[in-house]
Amino acid sequence: MEESRRERKKRQTRQLLVGTALRLFAAQGYEQTTVAQIAAAADVATKTFFNYFPTKEDVLFAEVVEYMEQMAGVVAEREPSDRVADVLLKTYDRVIAHYLTKGPVAGDPELAKVYEHLVATVPAIQAKALHMMFGVQREVARHLLEAFPDVLDPISAAAVAGAFVGAVQGAGGAAREAGQSDEEIVASMARAAEIAIGGLRPF
Repeated sequence: MEESRRERKKRQTRQLLVGTALRLFAAQGYEQTTVAQIAAAADVATKTFFNYFPTKEDVLFAEVVEYMEQMAGVVAEREPSDRVADVLLKTYDRVIAHYLTKGPVAGDPELAKVYEHLVATVPAIQAKALHMMFGVQREVARHLLEAFPDVLDPISAAAVAGAFVGAVQGAGGAAREAGQSDEEIVASMARAAEIAIGGLRPF
C-alpha cells in the first residue's frame, strides 16, 4: 500500500526526533538530555515531541507500534491455506523490510551504533526494552489467537509468540554483541526465525 502524504510527513517528523535524540544522547549523555532539548534541537515544539512519544525512553522504540500494524496487515491479508508459521514468517519479512527502508535509523550506521550502545548500557532503556518485548509478545499472541482460534488457545498462542519473538530478538542481541555488521545481524535474525519456525511447524 502506497504511503500517503500525511503518513510520510509523520514518519519524517518521527525520524527527525529519533535522530536528533540519538545525536544528543551520544554528545551529552542520555540522562543529561531533556525532552525540551530534543524538541529545540529538532526545531519543533515540546508538545510535538509528546504527540509522538509519551516519554524520553519511548523515542528509542519508535517503530514498535508500526511493527504491530505490519503484523495486523499480514493477518488481514493471509491466505486461507496459511498456517501460524506462515503468518509469523511473513510478518518477520515485512517488519524487517520496513525497518531497513523506513526505520528510524535506516541507512545511518552511526545512529544504529549509538542506539545499540544505549540499549546495552543504560539501565532505564534496558528496562524499557524488556517491557516492550513482553508487550510485543502479548500483541503477537493476541493477533495469532484471533486469526487461528481453532488451532490455538491463549496458552499455546503465548508460547508460540514467546518462542518466535524471543528467538529473533535473542539472536539479534547476540549478533550485535559479537560485532556483526547490519547485514550479518539481519541474516542471524533470519536464521533464528527459521530455527523457531522449525519447532512451530505443527501449528
